[in-house]
Amino acid sequence: MNRIDHIGIAVNDIASTGKLYETLLKTSVYKIEEVESEGVKTAFLQCGPNKIELLEAISPDSPIRKFIEKRGEGIHHIAFDVDDIEAEMARLKQDGFVLLSEKPMPGADNKLVCFVHPKSANGVLIELCQEIR
Repeated sequence: MNRIDHIGIAVNDIASTGKLYETLLKTSVYKIEEVESEGVKTAFLQCGPNKIELLEAISPDSPIRKFIEKRGEGIHHIAFDVDDIEAEMARLKQDGFVLLSEKPMPGADNKLVCFVHPKSANGVLIELCQEIR
């Protein structure tokens, strides 16, 4: 894992929360997009070498909606940039981590992604992400 790529924050309203974070970080939302396969709308802000990803549910069965109903708005995941997502997935699986998918999936911000189950990372949802080349 090379570095923290972004921190994902579950929110009820990207528009108002985006404005709050623009003021807080003195930067602008640079991208908003929907990831229909995950049932989310995302907004990204750059903060130094890292990013903040705001996540809003766009469907009733979205994992983000379920997360907010259970825990409220807040930090959802930490994403790590990797060079070879499939090799990293194989390494983690061999080391006993539980992955939420067998193959990487297209995610937001031009990335392939895979999530590590929070039960195998002391309650923290970990995302692996690799730039789509």
